[in-house]
Amino acid sequence: MTQKMRSFGPVAAVLAAVWLCGAALPVRAQPARPQISLATAPRIQPAELAALLKAPASQRPLILHVGFEVLYRGAHIPGAIFVGPASRPEGLKLLRQRLARIPRTREIVLYCGCCPWEKCPNIGPAYAELIRAGFRRVRVLYLPNDFARDWVQQGLPVEQGPPR
Repeated sequence: MTQKMRSFGPVAAVLAAVWLCGAALPVRAQPARPQISLATAPRIQPAELAALLKAPASQRPLILHVGFEVLYRGAHIPGAIFVGPASRPEGLKLLRQRLARIPRTREIVLYCGCCPWEKCPNIGPAYAELIRAGFRRVRVLYLPNDFARDWVQQGLPVEQGPPR
């Protein structure tokens, strides 16, 4: 160790030695933030959700449409609340506002149906937002093709009209 390094004290000397040697200081591990993936999200099938719509209102899940307004106006699941596209900041903001007073224990079903499941820009961000917000009873409606083919053309119940 050089005379100059000794004059800075033992901590500085160790840091200088580590730097000179190219060694890394031990880093305290940060807790890993859990990955939220749509691939592992609990799913609900269209027929199962349609059956739940027949239950008393107190037993039905909260259904949130996280897609585009034009689709909601054309046809949506009865009782579904329009939130807006979760792929956009304003859609996520509206989602947070709608959920502010909802108990974290409430059962929620998310759906979009704008396009094939694996290409949907809205369902993944909405699901991640709910999980981060502490909701644990969240399922996503599995629509492999789109809402028209996988819900409407199957004769499942729909409503039409502007957002609630």
